[in-house]
Amino acid sequence: MAAGIKQIAGIAFVALALAVGCTPATDEQHDLIIRGGLIVDGSGAEGFIGDVVVDGDKITAVTQGTSPAKAAREIDASGHVVSPGFINMLSWAPHTLIVDGRGMSDVLQGVTLEVMGEGSSMGPLNDAMKKTKIDQQGDLRFPIEWTSLGEYFDYMEQKGISPNIASFVGAETVRVHTLGEDDVAPSEAELATMRGLVRQAMEEGALGVGSSLIYAPGTFASTEELTALVSEAAKCDGMYISHMRSEGGGLLEAIDELITISRNSGAPAEIYHFKQAGQAHWDKIDDAIARVEAARAEGLRITADMYTYTAGATGLDAAMPTWVQAGGFEKWRERLQDPEIRARVASEMKAPGEGWENLYDAAGGAEGALLMGFKNPDLKKYTGMTLAEVAAKRGTSPEETAMDLVVEDGTRVSVAYFMMSEENVERAVALPWMSFGSDAGAPAAEGVFLKSNTHPRAYGNFARVLGHYVREVGATTLESAVHRMTAFPANNLGLKARGMLAPGYYGDIVIFNADTITDHATFENSQQYATGVRDVFINGVQVVEGGSHTGATPGRALRGAGWAGWPGGGACEG
Repeated sequence: MAAGIKQIAGIAFVALALAVGCTPATDEQHDLIIRGGLIVDGSGAEGFIGDVVVDGDKITAVTQGTSPAKAAREIDASGHVVSPGFINMLSWAPHTLIVDGRGMSDVLQGVTLEVMGEGSSMGPLNDAMKKTKIDQQGDLRFPIEWTSLGEYFDYMEQKGISPNIASFVGAETVRVHTLGEDDVAPSEAELATMRGLVRQAMEEGALGVGSSLIYAPGTFASTEELTALVSEAAKCDGMYISHMRSEGGGLLEAIDELITISRNSGAPAEIYHFKQAGQAHWDKIDDAIARVEAARAEGLRITADMYTYTAGATGLDAAMPTWVQAGGFEKWRERLQDPEIRARVASEMKAPGEGWENLYDAAGGAEGALLMGFKNPDLKKYTGMTLAEVAAKRGTSPEETAMDLVVEDGTRVSVAYFMMSEENVERAVALPWMSFGSDAGAPAAEGVFLKSNTHPRAYGNFARVLGHYVREVGATTLESAVHRMTAFPANNLGLKARGMLAPGYYGDIVIFNADTITDHATFENSQQYATGVRDVFINGVQVVEGGSHTGATPGRALRGAGWAGWPGGGACEG
């Protein structure tokens, strides 16, 4: 890296100044200049040594070589990479940020934007939904002082958060708001109501519609229902993003469904956490890639994101058929206490899901299911044990144990399922249409967050891309990885002036050491911060200095093209 930096440093300053047309005046006094770093600007182009000039919340110049400008504050970034802030395309930080707005585990990796809304979103809510959410809270407890998605955005900005946030409106949230949690199809009038809720969320700044189709009640939505909702988002330049109906046995059919929804709605679409779940399905990666690339060749904008681990994390609901979960958690819990139903569920858990996605089977059974979090203090002793180990301790079968834990804990129980191939992960990291998401919250390694374990991706996903897959494995280049963590997802989301180091863009900036950036979180010890990120700026404000959080909370809600608050109104048609 050092030799490469010296070589690039020899390029003449004037050449780039002419190319970008931004030579700062020498008599100006700017707010901040970051000097002498290897600028990887997010475009995917080769990095160069230069300076980044910031005034207020915006970048005003990016120069190759030394800028003649002066600033009230100047930072030496020599020996480090200077890049745009990283975008977490699949964040479950809405709850962790309410409890601790610093977003520690992500911000210390250089994440400056948390994108939420995988199936469920923080609005629109009704009174019954609010009560259910509060009743199901575990270690993280907070009042729900908003109803719409737009009100949630306002609430978070007023509360104070370090990272920026953005969100899709959840297809499941819209469904529950209108239909409840049962396995029912909407009437024409109900579907019109659901479309109206999507339109409202888009005008409040949602980025599009997000679905999660292996979980009840989201799984009860038909392709036609989803297409109708996404069509409404498309009128507002929104997109569709989905945890597809299958990532294992029905993977290819699920990709076909996503592409069909994109084609028929007119909205671009993204696959959440692209993977091939279960060893029997690892060889489907070629066909999965081919389907996406064929759609892209057709002119459809189909993209994907991923986390860089071989285990996923969800709950014991993903180990049980969705029919037993219809109607919501309490009905599920009640059914699991019926001996006849328990026998049927146990039988279905032992086989590949018929019409549902069985992650217990994909993980190879109880040995591949690691228990990470409980609400019931009496069960927390099982944290960090496999389901097989807990079953042995309790003297019950793994299937009976899983059902008992759900009943006793009063939650779906947090679980990691080991089910992916490292070879496939390494290959997917290099795909040009791949961005990255943690599929986790942004906790701190302190306080209430220590009551449960988490997946290491919460603390290491982005550092792992740069440290392991770029530096150690060489699966992709530094410039490509940064592009697909910054400008690429920003453009896919339709975000204005985000994701690049360029004049007029917001000052979301990361300074990191490409030779040392490393993830340290493991499944055995998941709450360990990544290292190697030295400084982070969000909206021009420094939130990480010398590897430590400053406590600053400059984060904003970033809104989609349909937001009615844009000058001249949003992009929504009709």
